Amino acid sequence: MGIFGDIGSFIMTPLYYAISALLLGWHWIFTHIGLDPKGGLAWALSIVGLTLVIRIALIPLFVKQIKSSRNMQLIQPKVKELQKKYGHDRERLAQETMKLYKETGTNPFASCLPILLQMPIFFALFRLLDQAAKKGTAHGFLTEKLADDFGKSNIFGKIPISDSFWGARTWGGNEDANVAVMLVALVLVLSMTATTFTTQRQLMSKNMPADALSGPYAQQQKMLLYVLPVAFGLGGVAFPIGVLLYWTTSNLWTMGQQFYVIRNNPAPGTPAAKAKEERDKAKALKHGKPLPAEAEPEPEVEKRPAVRQQPKKQTKAQRQAALKAAQKKQAHQQAQKQGQKRPAQKPAQKRPAQSKQAAPPTPKTDKNQDKGDTP
Repeated sequence: MGIFGDIGSFIMTPLYYAISALLLGWHWIFTHIGLDPKGGLAWALSIVGLTLVIRIALIPLFVKQIKSSRNMQLIQPKVKELQKKYGHDRERLAQETMKLYKETGTNPFASCLPILLQMPIFFALFRLLDQAAKKGTAHGFLTEKLADDFGKSNIFGKIPISDSFWGARTWGGNEDANVAVMLVALVLVLSMTATTFTTQRQLMSKNMPADALSGPYAQQQKMLLYVLPVAFGLGGVAFPIGVLLYWTTSNLWTMGQQFYVIRNNPAPGTPAAKAKEERDKAKALKHGKPLPAEAEPEPEVEKRPAVRQQPKKQTKAQRQAALKAAQKKQAHQQAQKQGQKRPAQKPAQKRPAQSKQAAPPTPKTDKNQDKGDTP
């Protein structure tokens, strides 16, 4: 157990310093705008600020997650073809599927990366708050005084930030405080569960094409849709209110971020893409601009088959037909011109003059013959 403890301490220590630095930075800001340094509101808002900084740092990973998710949606028809072809051989099917993932740059587990990377931060904050409240233990940049203030801080003077729904279920002491803790914790647990479900549901209903709603990827998404909210809901009753604040804020950020991406840059062939086209049409009509659906997409649909599907022979045949038609037209025009010139050329023909000029040799021969006859 000592070895595992050393490994855990080696992993968690850098996180303690990073989390405590951000936490104290936000706490310093809120105390300088008038909040009580020992009050729970300053510490609660500091946790919210910590969450926002972490989620901003995870934006590149979120972009990678969106790209991988779209690739998974687009390759679902190919995955179904592989299943039909190699359904009898699971090993070959797995190999061909992984090969397809590698060729398309798709990671089927990319959708879980933000959650997996936040779990160590989640547990570090949990231990930071729990040990500060129970033992007064300071981690990272927290001093013993700051750790004591952090662990014993109360929101509105009644709700301990380190208490949980499960911890407040035992009646004793201040019953009003226990009821307040349970109500606040219950609201946060339900909010955390609802935002997790809504985020996953939003992805499946608006940003997934019809082809992607069946198959292994769809089964994975459906599993996440129902399993994650239940897991967070059951585990949330044991989380301190400060940790619930972190997770609920993170879920709200995820839901808003995903809503923005789906609305402004939806995957093609999805309900969100159709809704965006309708909004673009309405916006174009409002500003008096040409409708993008009428002016732009129609030429694209006509040009793509000509480039990708029609063979080059058809293009040459069309050119040859056009060339023959032009030659026929030109020949017809020349024939018409010649027909118009012939009546004008008939009186100007010089054939009779040539016959008159060819006549003189006859008298010469006649004269020679006369001379030859006369002695």
